[in-house]
Amino acid sequence: MLVIPVFDTLILSNVQINVQEDVFSQAEAENIKKEEQFLIVPIKEQKERDMLTKEDFYDVGILAEAASTITHEGNLLFVVNTKERVRIYDITIAENRVDAFCEAVSDIEDISEQEEEEIFAEFKQYAEELVQELPGGVLMRGYIRRWKNLNEAVTNMGAYLDIDNEERYQIMAADSKKERCQLMLEGIKRLVGGKDVRDELRNRMSQEQQDAYKVMAIKRQMKLLEEQLSELEEEFASEEEMFAERIEKAGMPEEAEKEAKRVLKRFAMEGSQGHEYGTLYDYLDFITTLSWKTEEAEAVDLTQAAKILEQEHYGLEKVKKRILEQLAVMSLKGRQTGSILLFVGAPGTGKTSMGQSIAKAMGREYVRISLGGIRDEAEIRGHRRTYVGAMPGRIMEGMKRSGTSNPVVVLDEIDKLVQEYHGDPASAMLEVLDSEQNHAFVDHYMNVPYDLSNVFFICTANTTDGIPEPLLDRMEVIKLPGYTPLEKYQIGRKYLLPKAILDAGLKKGQVAVEQKVLKKIISDYTMEAGVRGLRKELDKICRHAAVKLLEQRAKGEETEKYVVKEEALFDILGKKAASHDKALKKAVPGVATGLAWTQAGGEILFIETVQTKGKGNIQITGQLGDVMKESAEIAYSLVKSHFAKSEEDFEKRDIHIHVPEGAVPKDGPSAGITLFTALTSLMSGKAVKKKLAMTGEISLRGDVLPIGGLMEKLLAAQRAGIKTVLIPAENEEDLREVPKEVTGKLNIIPVSTIQEVVWESLGMKL
Repeated sequence: MLVIPVFDTLILSNVQINVQEDVFSQAEAENIKKEEQFLIVPIKEQKERDMLTKEDFYDVGILAEAASTITHEGNLLFVVNTKERVRIYDITIAENRVDAFCEAVSDIEDISEQEEEEIFAEFKQYAEELVQELPGGVLMRGYIRRWKNLNEAVTNMGAYLDIDNEERYQIMAADSKKERCQLMLEGIKRLVGGKDVRDELRNRMSQEQQDAYKVMAIKRQMKLLEEQLSELEEEFASEEEMFAERIEKAGMPEEAEKEAKRVLKRFAMEGSQGHEYGTLYDYLDFITTLSWKTEEAEAVDLTQAAKILEQEHYGLEKVKKRILEQLAVMSLKGRQTGSILLFVGAPGTGKTSMGQSIAKAMGREYVRISLGGIRDEAEIRGHRRTYVGAMPGRIMEGMKRSGTSNPVVVLDEIDKLVQEYHGDPASAMLEVLDSEQNHAFVDHYMNVPYDLSNVFFICTANTTDGIPEPLLDRMEVIKLPGYTPLEKYQIGRKYLLPKAILDAGLKKGQVAVEQKVLKKIISDYTMEAGVRGLRKELDKICRHAAVKLLEQRAKGEETEKYVVKEEALFDILGKKAASHDKALKKAVPGVATGLAWTQAGGEILFIETVQTKGKGNIQITGQLGDVMKESAEIAYSLVKSHFAKSEEDFEKRDIHIHVPEGAVPKDGPSAGITLFTALTSLMSGKAVKKKLAMTGEISLRGDVLPIGGLMEKLLAAQRAGIKTVLIPAENEEDLREVPKEVTGKLNIIPVSTIQEVVWESLGMKL
């Protein structure tokens, strides 16, 4: 029969107890679950399970059965019902199991029921006396009073009785019930008697002895406090020495070193328990981590720089040329000079990545600082240390990240700075970017000047409209125009697709996109001046290819390459995302096609007009901005001056001007001639020539004024199927910057007056 060995435990028959997990091994627990009955046998001394021998077991035990199992605070418990006593006459020991051969032993009933009850009552009385001074004594007395018999009482008190292991064996081995009861009662009497002796000794303790213990305790506490204080002082002293050493090695200017030493002195006086300890520690850590030493400007290899720019950016020849000029001047003068470069262009045209390439070409550290949405001047200049939670500004935080005094710092989205009651962040940027001031830039948190003159600052913006004039005046605007379809194709094939393949976990050449497929993605699934959207679409294709290649591998049909076909684009990318307007197929009087610039590139714009009976009112719809509304009023006045034969021609008719896609805000100084042409077409009844678009502003004198964003507008015209484009004559020189692949497919006509506009668009003279 299965044996559970127990040590230092007294278990009697006919009781229900909980046996804990630490009494048996995991293997024994599994065996218990399988057995209907088992034996609980005491051992003579505590040993590991695998070290037990037959001689270690006593020759008496208790037969038991497991009633149920419960888990309490992560421990497994068996609820055990004990049966009769047994005598052990043989034991076998195997791995993870002990078995015994036994026979039941009967008790000698030599005690009356009344005598047993008296002993039981006396036992409970002693037990209550023991627990009355313990915490929770009231609850424990209630538990004692619920004991049903002497066996249950002794089993529960077995661990506390003043008896040794041999005496526990005598209780279990006694056949005489009376002898067993007397042994159990004697055990608790000795326990109570020992308590009385201890209480008496405690009461007899003299005041001198108590004072001696008190003195010893105080000395012990003082010793512990001295040890802790010594450790803290040692740690604090090491921090003080660390900062002192950093200050000496930092190479700070005299003013900065003086301030750092002053703060270090306060730090030493404050101590590690002072309320300013953390603030002073952070300041010293920041100011000593900055790079104060002037780095020697390394000569820039222009050939290598040009190679890096060419490898990482396709096209943008004018931009690359200007960057190389800047690097050449800096290389000759040995320091940062000239205006700050401001890259302006639509999202995805490579403004920020151009800064990374410049840093690589110069061999300098690169830091990007996002300025988008900054409303508080303290974000630039830092917070004064008198404020709770004070922090350095983003400029100095970026300098700390770089670890040098001459990194390439890209100030991203400088057009998104916001002026509020917290201050004007743009004004704070003046000191950062002005070469006459930034050699002694003072961050409020640091409160000492720092030399930013060796930093190569580069700014980026989507448009210059949101940049204050004084700040813009300190920068040289370099426009990054939108890419042509051919340039997008080359960028996608040479740069974006190989990167997307690697990002998808594929190997070079595992995904092939046919030429016509890539061109279709550019034309039908992207609507932007840059290539960010194209990159996202190529990422989708490569992820789809990864799934297909893994599916083929699982089927045992592994192929070396996944080729993207045109007919699969809908399944991979979904429906076409781009919905560019196309040139009108049918010419209608009162409708003209204009060209507009947006942050996502160029678009064509239809101007629709209609005349109805009325009172000479003009209605403008399509959510136009103030500039376009003014252009519409100027165009209307010019039309009235040329077509009003009598006052009744306009006073009895209303004019409605509408620009479709009314929910989209539209504004800008380039729709004047389009509005004038649409109204002239309406009044004359002649339709504008097919596939003709125009851009330009007008004055009340009838002159055509220049516009911006010419390249993006011409790209939009080419994409929409326009054949002829009217542009202001003053913009004719801008055509040199437009690729021949665009100008070669368009008939571009410069115009100077509204008379020329009307002749080229309507074939009539004013």
